[in-house]
Amino acid sequence: MSVPTLPVAPRRRMRSLAQDVVDALSAQIQAGALRPGDKLPTETEVMVAQGVSRTVVREAISRMQASGLVETRHGIGSFVLDRVHSSVGIDPATITTIRDVLAILEVRISLESECASLAAQRATAEDLVGLRRALDAIAVAAHAGVDTVAPDYQFHLQIARVTGNRYFVEIMSQLGATLIPRARVNSAGIAGDDLDRYMARLNHEHEDIYEAIARHDPEAARAAMRTHLTKSRERLRRANEEAEGAGQAG
Repeated sequence: MSVPTLPVAPRRRMRSLAQDVVDALSAQIQAGALRPGDKLPTETEVMVAQGVSRTVVREAISRMQASGLVETRHGIGSFVLDRVHSSVGIDPATITTIRDVLAILEVRISLESECASLAAQRATAEDLVGLRRALDAIAVAAHAGVDTVAPDYQFHLQIARVTGNRYFVEIMSQLGATLIPRARVNSAGIAGDDLDRYMARLNHEHEDIYEAIARHDPEAARAAMRTHLTKSRERLRRANEEAEGAGQAG
């Protein structure tokens, strides 16, 4: 079977190169050019089609794995998964603007605050090991200078799993890595922040969540998650208002 040729899309400066690749591949999947079970184009083919580096392609594939769009088989390649559509009615492909991300953050504040509280009540020693491993993966990715969206998403998804409530997991899985603001917008840049400082602050907020869950303190876990997500929302909200104000003044 011939592999569909990816369209060469113009570069969009406000979004990461990795997300550009995700969008191009996702468009092929949504159009039916790539069907469940089909193998994705090779890294080299995507590099040529999209004009990006191998590192960018690998970051894009990592995001698609986290979103449940594809699975990678070692030594063989990445394949399109047959996604089960949820009745939640939220299409991750439509989460493209800062306003969309802000709206999703409002949903997440309610949803994930309760997840964290339940996780604190129900976490086993094994669960805590999994959460710790997820946090460490974020730190390793940040230190290596590679994309941290996928491990960040896995940390939040792991908290949902610890609740033992499959509906939390289904909702989080449907939205995938689009839950993480910087998967769609340059959060640090929009907030006018240095990336290293931005990541350090996020990691500190994640640690607060983990520590509360590890102490089996549901109220502290709920508060830590709410603080983490509210800060993300407010940083983006202020930046968006400033950007819109500047546009109107111009």
